[in-house]
Amino acid sequence: MQSAQKPLNIGIIGDGFMQPAFFEQALTQRLAGRDVRFNRMELDWPLRLVSTKHDPSLPVAEFVGRPEDYFGFLADLDILITHLAPITGESLKHAPDLKIIAVSRGGPVNIEMPAARERGITVVNTPGRNASAVAEFTVASLLAETRNLIRGHLSVASGEFRREFYHYDHTGPELCELTVGIIGYGDIGTRVARLLQPFGCRILVADPFKKLTDADRAAGIEMVSFDDLLAQSDVVTLHPRVTPQTKGMIGRDQIARMKPGAYIVNTTRGQVLDYVALYDALVSGHLRGAALDTFDPEPPPADWPLLKLPNVTLSPHIAGASRFSITKAAKMIAEDIGLILDGKQPLYPTK
Repeated sequence: MQSAQKPLNIGIIGDGFMQPAFFEQALTQRLAGRDVRFNRMELDWPLRLVSTKHDPSLPVAEFVGRPEDYFGFLADLDILITHLAPITGESLKHAPDLKIIAVSRGGPVNIEMPAARERGITVVNTPGRNASAVAEFTVASLLAETRNLIRGHLSVASGEFRREFYHYDHTGPELCELTVGIIGYGDIGTRVARLLQPFGCRILVADPFKKLTDADRAAGIEMVSFDDLLAQSDVVTLHPRVTPQTKGMIGRDQIARMKPGAYIVNTTRGQVLDYVALYDALVSGHLRGAALDTFDPEPPPADWPLLKLPNVTLSPHIAGASRFSITKAAKMIAEDIGLILDGKQPLYPTK
């Protein structure tokens, strides 16, 4: 793959979260002894969220900028590492030497995979790189909503020191008395279950593509149907991948089947949940509360009524934002690139 006369050119398109320096450091260590040249580009995401585009005319999703913004950067690369840059078939015409694309996210939705396959380009990604971060944030969000953490903070910060949060009518439950239903039992859902076990929750799981392990069953985790999970859970936490089948999977009918006084936690994509139906259920009292990190649309309109409710805990899509997820992604990518260059199979190939 590498010519004796030509150094290996690696381009890193990072941003304020997935910063290029971490990938360069990990690759420098993994590729020690090779003649390597690095080119860096750092995007202004996430501080300028408006730069994220969703263009139905392009065969990619969840990207920043336009494909043509990166044509010049791609020109001499052998390897590209990217987080959010859109790479299309047209992009690849400007990268004649490109052999490897590494995407520092769970799925390469910003890469036109058929075009990459046609060119014989190996694409790898970083599944689970922020799974522990999202799982921790999910449990924290659940605790914040049920135990009035944010509302209590705001009352003290405002100088009110409101004591109704100690009144029985406004106190929340302890996790040990709750049945928590986990929809989606992949990298994140399994970690949520592990984190919840010490609290003493009853844990239900619904995922048609997963089976419980012996360890799961020994820990008391139960696999149930989707409908049974809705009917039995005091908390429903959402962790499915966004697919045509999961978009809108929690709508008005599903919310109506949930237990009166239950909670919803959403730290996956906003498209899986009907927010209008959620608003109605929170206002009516059918649901007691919700913890929401993602929205549809995103960002949500500033005057959205849901954002003004007293029984919601909100965050700006930051569940996966941890420093460890960055260094983990960098190490995963460096190892896979090293394996490919050594003539071996990568650990995280995209099919």
